[in-house]
Amino acid sequence: MDEEVPGFVRYLDRDRIALLAALLAPPATTAALLPWRDALPNTSVALVLVVIVVAVAAAGHRPAGALAAISAAVWFNFFFTQPYQRFTINRPADIQTAALLLIVGLAVSQLAARARRLKVIAITDADYLARIRDTATLAQSAKEPNVVVDRVTAQLTDLLHLRGCRFEYGTLIGHPPRLDQDGTVTWGRKRWNVDRRGLPDTEVELRTFGNGRFLGRFMLDPTPGAKPSLQARLVAVTLADQAGAAIDTAGTGRP
Repeated sequence: MDEEVPGFVRYLDRDRIALLAALLAPPATTAALLPWRDALPNTSVALVLVVIVVAVAAAGHRPAGALAAISAAVWFNFFFTQPYQRFTINRPADIQTAALLLIVGLAVSQLAARARRLKVIAITDADYLARIRDTATLAQSAKEPNVVVDRVTAQLTDLLHLRGCRFEYGTLIGHPPRLDQDGTVTWGRKRWNVDRRGLPDTEVELRTFGNGRFLGRFMLDPTPGAKPSLQARLVAVTLADQAGAAIDTAGTGRP
């Protein structure tokens, strides 16, 4: 979990910079183009501002892109529509250009922000696939199942942001909350809303099977406030299944 904090801070700082750019870049751009106001068509100025909006949205998030689009439309109106240096528009053509600038700017900012989000998801998916692949490779080559169990224990701790994790062979003592095969968490007969409430503030069991036979369980000790995604929880189940396959292949319920 500690390795992810710098990345989170980096994205947070980038979003703040994008919001600042959304406020400052459009007025700075329109001010820089003022010497050519009589020579440049307003449509050309609008296209330049659309490029600024796309750049801000791609670097930041949707609010930054939307703010950049609004800022671009406002300052285009202020500097490039008559009467100049006033937030009013007299000519119908300028009204149309300003409206199109706002609409197109908002649209492209959404597309750019969505593209950034999809890129993050793709990177995350690649990390999940790498975890599964590496554990599967180890399960095939390891001579002792406890090697795989130890690897999965470490993977689960990092993946689900746990304070700790341990494995119990062939035992079902008590009735703790359970991480099920579909990635949901149940506590007694009720489903626990992980996305809203985070993992329970007590140990959560993740059962391990081999050929349908119960072999043991990982006992997960959640970090308070941790809210692993459904995708992360499904990967955790897959990793636990690989540990179960290694134990079953070894033909023993204990290392």
